[in-house]
Amino acid sequence: MKVLVTGAAGFIGSFVTQRFLERGDEVVGLDNLNDYYDPALKLARLARLEGRRGFRFARLDLADASGMATLFAQEKFQRVVHLAAQAGVRYSLKDPHSYINSNVLGTLNVLEGCRHNAVQHLVYASTSSVYGASTRMPYSEHEPASHPLSLYAASKRSCELMAHSYAALFGLPSTGLRFFTVYGPWGRPDMALFLFTRAILEGKPIEVFNNGHHQRDFTYVEDIAEGVVRATDHIATANAAWDGAAPDPATSRAPFRIYNIGNHRPIELLRYIEVLEDCLGAKAVRVMKPLQPGDVPDTCADVTELAAAVGYRPATPVEVGIRNFVEWFREYYRC
Repeated sequence: MKVLVTGAAGFIGSFVTQRFLERGDEVVGLDNLNDYYDPALKLARLARLEGRRGFRFARLDLADASGMATLFAQEKFQRVVHLAAQAGVRYSLKDPHSYINSNVLGTLNVLEGCRHNAVQHLVYASTSSVYGASTRMPYSEHEPASHPLSLYAASKRSCELMAHSYAALFGLPSTGLRFFTVYGPWGRPDMALFLFTRAILEGKPIEVFNNGHHQRDFTYVEDIAEGVVRATDHIATANAAWDGAAPDPATSRAPFRIYNIGNHRPIELLRYIEVLEDCLGAKAVRVMKPLQPGDVPDTCADVTELAAAVGYRPATPVEVGIRNFVEWFREYYRC
């Protein structure tokens, strides 16, 4: 199978690409290698993929409409896994335009490429942040996601809506995956686990928002990658029982699906920090802070639908996942 993976030099994208290559698929990995965080880390992830049989890299910006059109026309992908995005809830308060350019305009160019080149299935990254102000736990795809609390979340919800319109208008099968707090080796430097680890090893204090009492559905990156690949194989179909008088947000008369992809085992942030301290053999100096604008107090994924559809079963406990991250961090940064 010939697959395009956007964001292939990113955290999740590199693991998803590796998983496709391990099973013998041909992958074109796209990334613009921007400097939102240290490009050296992106290049190091990319180095693990380059030279692998079946892999080719395309350095290209999603917002480059002509470049994207040319790539799709030349390559004739069978499947597309769209993971590239401007990430981060808090950064969206500082640079909102980057979220529209990358997440909205970039996704439009992906949709157009799929539409005009007979792509069999588009799988794209969404986020648990779209649930926003909702406090009904666990989050279900069958509940509305109409009140995002950050522009990041709003941009990702926009991607879901655009994907549905292309499924309805052009019959493009599309599946959106709402990721829940992915962590693990090769993670992004702006994520909590990375920030906490670096600060603890340097003897610096860590900022603990919401006084550490919020819970997150921390999900290990290799569990996520396996779920993404399985979802790619499960081409979205129309729901014949869909009722416009009582619309189900997760399905449609069009070939469109949305799934949560998480661990379904929320962990309080304070416990997360305790596990990290145990793995590092050092205590954190904690500075307690209130909940930040755009953040939600808790997340928990109902993954029943994805489990039923593709057999998704996250298996990595947080104690193992954090230990794996710490081992990678010490080796990569030689500390």
